[in-house]
This record gives sequence, C-alpha cells and structure tokens, in this order.
Amino acid sequence: MATVQKSENAIILKGSAKLVTDYLHFGINSILFQRGIYPPETFKHEEHFGLTIYVSTDKDILNNINTVLGQIKDWLLQEKVQKLSMIINNRNTKEVLERWDFKLQYEKSMDENNAASLNTGGKTDSNPNDEKEKIGTKDIKVIQREIRDVLRQITSTVSFLPLLDAPCEFDCLVFTTPDTHVPENWKETEPVFIANSQEVQLRSFSTSLHKMDTVVSYKQDD
Repeated sequence: MATVQKSENAIILKGSAKLVTDYLHFGINSILFQRGIYPPETFKHEEHFGLTIYVSTDKDILNNINTVLGQIKDWLLQEKVQKLSMIINNRNTKEVLERWDFKLQYEKSMDENNAASLNTGGKTDSNPNDEKEKIGTKDIKVIQREIRDVLRQITSTVSFLPLLDAPCEFDCLVFTTPDTHVPENWKETEPVFIANSQEVQLRSFSTSLHKMDTVVSYKQDD
C-alpha cells in the first residue's frame, strides 16, 4: 500500500516539464518587467508560486514566448534541450547588455534508479516509452517552494544589475542536442557573449527529473 501511495503522489515527467516551462514563462516575464524592457503599464500582476508576478499583456510578446516554451516542453520530454538563453540588447546599437542562461540537466527517475514505474494502460507495444512514465522522487510542494525562491532572486537582481538606460529588446536562444529536429522557421545562431561581463549564479531548483540552474551575465559599467 505504501508503494502505491508513493507512486500516485510522485511527480511524473510531463508534470516536471510543465513546472520547468512555467518557471521559464514567469521568469522571462519577470525579467522583462523588472529590467524595464517594456513600459510597466503593458503588464498585469498575477499570483503564481505564492508570489505576485508581472506578466506582459502584449499578444505578440506572449505569442513569441509561448511558441518557444511550447517547443521546449516537447524537447524536455525527449531530453533534447540543454539551455535557454534570454538575450537583452540595445535596440539601436544591437550591443548585448545582459544574458540570462537557464541551464538544464536531466536527472535519473525513480524507475531508472529502482526499476519502479507507472503503467500507462497495459500496452504491449515494444516501445518502453509507451508503457512507462518516468517518476520523480520529490514532493511537488517542495519543488514549488524552490521555484519560488529563484523567482524571488530574479526580482531582487535589480539591486545590483546596472540600469538599462537605453531602449532595449530581447530574444530567446535555445540550445539543443545535435540530433534535434528543429522547426523550419527557426534559425541557427551562434552563442552570444558580452564584453567586459560579470556573472552571477542564482539558486538552482530540481524536480528530481530536471535540474535548472539560472545565471545572469551583464556588461559592467565602464
């Protein structure tokens, strides 16, 4: 009975991928608001993870973010995505001023460690991914608390990040494994570097299936 209860309450792979993409969604929106990339009146406040988070109301911005995160969610299930970089640059000169790196690691699931898994319907297909769902070992409330701590840190970065006193824009770069099938309308690009940069590591969080590290790099004042 105890084993069944543990399986029912454990986070599964799809749930882990959703938590990761939820974090990215609210993290990116929070950065856009806190760093003043767009006017404050174009944001609304919502309650998520026990925090008040400002989310853009601009349909084009939200569509762009949701398109990227929708693809990332699929790739998370296949262990294809390695990192998402959010780039903030000067709109006029295109100089890169800030880079937020969201780095992913894939952790062993319960079934990989203990040969325990959820049966998804008694299929006899030879593909094991059709029969088994990866199970994590961490309580969802603990994961949500860890995510809340990182989102709080993102908000607090305004205390040390340089003021962005020029009009800015942002872009998202997704880094994947070499064998990843990339949508046709996506373009390949090189990593982005910042001259004379400083790097700050924020807290990490783990779902027990995915580990997320968040790092912000910024151009130091001359």
